[in-house]
Amino acid sequence: MARKILVTAALPYANGSIHIGHLVEYIQTDIWVRFQKMRGHDCIYCCADDTHGTPIMIRARQEGIPPEELIARVHGEHTRDFAGFAVAFDNYYTTHSPENRQLSETIYSRLKEKGHIVTRDVEQAYCQQDQMFLPDRFIRGTCPKCGAPDQYGDSCEICHATYTPLDLKDAVCSVCKKPPMRRKSKHYFFQLGNFTQELQEWMQGGRIHEQVQNKLQEWFSQGLRDWDISRDAPYFGFLIPGETDKYFYVWLDAPIGYMASTMDYCRRKGLKFEDYWCSRDTEIHHFIGKDITYFHALFWPAMLMGAGFNTPTRLTIHGFLTVNGEKMSKSRGTFISAATYLKYLDPEYLRYYYACKLGPGTEDIDLNTGDFVLRVNSDLVGKLANLASRSVPMLTKGLGGRLGEVSLEGRVLLKVLQDHAETIAEDYETRNYATAVRRICGLADEVNRYFDQRKPWSAIKEDPEHARETLTVSLNAVRLLTIYLKPVLPGYAAKIEKILRIEPLRWTDAGKLLENWEIGVFDRLVERVDSKKVDEMIEESKEQQAAARPAQPSPLEAEPLAEQISFEEFMKVDLRVAQVMKVETIEGADKLLRLELDLGGQTKTVMAGIRQAYKPEDLLGKKMIVAANLAPRKMKFGVSEGMILAAGPGGKEVFALTIDEGAKPGQRVH
Repeated sequence: MARKILVTAALPYANGSIHIGHLVEYIQTDIWVRFQKMRGHDCIYCCADDTHGTPIMIRARQEGIPPEELIARVHGEHTRDFAGFAVAFDNYYTTHSPENRQLSETIYSRLKEKGHIVTRDVEQAYCQQDQMFLPDRFIRGTCPKCGAPDQYGDSCEICHATYTPLDLKDAVCSVCKKPPMRRKSKHYFFQLGNFTQELQEWMQGGRIHEQVQNKLQEWFSQGLRDWDISRDAPYFGFLIPGETDKYFYVWLDAPIGYMASTMDYCRRKGLKFEDYWCSRDTEIHHFIGKDITYFHALFWPAMLMGAGFNTPTRLTIHGFLTVNGEKMSKSRGTFISAATYLKYLDPEYLRYYYACKLGPGTEDIDLNTGDFVLRVNSDLVGKLANLASRSVPMLTKGLGGRLGEVSLEGRVLLKVLQDHAETIAEDYETRNYATAVRRICGLADEVNRYFDQRKPWSAIKEDPEHARETLTVSLNAVRLLTIYLKPVLPGYAAKIEKILRIEPLRWTDAGKLLENWEIGVFDRLVERVDSKKVDEMIEESKEQQAAARPAQPSPLEAEPLAEQISFEEFMKVDLRVAQVMKVETIEGADKLLRLELDLGGQTKTVMAGIRQAYKPEDLLGKKMIVAANLAPRKMKFGVSEGMILAAGPGGKEVFALTIDEGAKPGQRVH
């Protein structure tokens, strides 16, 4: 039975370019949508640019243009980049639209009428220098939970705690770097706690990965807090009805952008919006990153519940992208924009590689550039495309380009491929793409073995019909494998369809075989990845980021001093002698060593960025100076409980401060 499915991906912010990290989500979603359409379901993919908020307003001001001009330009860039990677939205819209304004006001009004909206005065961070209340992301400071420095005003990227901007320690304005003052203002709040029971019941229906449900239970146990849905002028967004200087917070109208994009699609196609957002017959699937789970798993379904709209059927939540085992880096050139990638490499390489890595969970995925080259060349070129590239020219040049009938032996082999149709379909349905690709490559190996054993290149001279029999089986296998690969590689599939002179492949076509059929001429399907192109792409990314960064002062120029602290504040730092008991390298980190330190009966684990300057064996037994009373800091590779003292410009020129061998571990240093 055909299903009616609405699919969305998170709305990219209209304040920057699409990069390869973003593309994990949009490619993951596109693969699932293409699969559903191949299965014959009524499935649409709607998305939009997220266009409101203070960052948009400030960037437009810096460029000397209206915000509307900025978001229109970025919308064009985003549309171009997505198309370059064959991300086929049925509708790509904008949150700065009349439909979004209408729906935002409707949802707000319904929530207010039912008593879910309250107002109260709140104390906020206000920047006197910039004469504006500071939004969460325009305040930086120290996390009040774990002590991590340089965190945003709403959540910590290290321990993932959520808090208010006023909870931050040592807060400064992100624009002018001045400490903000406190000022009161009336704000509107959505009472999320009113929906605690409904949200708990909603989550139990298999709508969220079990791993994510466990995390959400922590928030429920703390009690769901009221959510501030308003922002003060100046602000680029929609005015709250009845107000002159209060705007809807961007996180209220951004997810409503899913609905607005659907409404625009329905208007263009002559369909009913209510059939998607008010009918129980429609599935709604959101694909998002794990960093915005809180908004999509709590605020968003609660808003929909309160306003009488459909809630999401399923949230598919993915992890982040690392490159070569580390966070994407501008200095290393691994922060690669979509446009830069497309200058050097085939977009289907990336689609294939991501599919090889993506599963149904929230784990991060790593793009290892060496593995990327190897996997594309060995699997996509060597196993899959190679089968067609050997078979088609042999048939067209030596046998008139005509397939014969499938032999009994061939039917046995092809039946094995056909029997995998539903298994692979289930892999796609459950978003387990990595398993699907492994199955497909395993089947390709079997067909290649059959081809090599039959040796059609030899048989074509002595027994042409024997060769035709082999090539008929081989190209039927190519067709079946292409059906299974089509959601991942639509461009590759289109070339195969053209070569075989067949209609666009659907999933049900796996039950049929192609016999007594005249095919077309061969066309190159995919080229091998040139590792030099990968290196050139990374180098260009480095240059782009260097050009975008402000010029650094020359070594001869004195850098400005940090803000002064009192002598009393400095004396709070507890410097101690620590003996190195154990040292180990950290897999995936090229700068860090993990040191286990003895501070006179107390053991601390410290991560230090000195790997390029010291070998682990050189540090064992050494006595060093450590700042022993720093709050533990949660890092990507674990928790660091202190800091060793070292100096130098970095890299190999870092010099750890050691102390006389007679000093005792734990002894204080003055």
